[in-house]
Amino acid sequence: MKRIAEKIYVRVNSDFDATGYMLPRTITWADGRTFTIDEVKDFRPASTLERGHGGDRYTVVIRGEERYLFFEKTDGLFASRVGRWFVERTVAG
Repeated sequence: MKRIAEKIYVRVNSDFDATGYMLPRTITWADGRTFTIDEVKDFRPASTLERGHGGDRYTVVIRGEERYLFFEKTDGLFASRVGRWFVERTVAG
C-alpha cells in the first residue's frame, strides 16, 4: 500500500525579529485546539513543487515532540497574502 503526504492547513501566530526572520509561536487546528511551539530547532527552504510554490520548513518542538511545520509562499497574484502554514499527515493512497 502506497503512503502519501496530505497537507493540513493550520493557523499559526508568529513574530518577526529585527532582521525579518519569521518565528512561529503557536499552532491552532481547525477545531480550535491551540498548541504552543516550545522551540524552533531548524529552518530551511523547502518548496512545494507540485503547485509551483516556494516555501520553508521549520522543525519545531511541541510538548516535547519534534514536528515539521511548513510555510507555503503564495504565487504573487494576491499582494495581501504572503502564504499559508501547513503540517503533513501520512495517509494510505
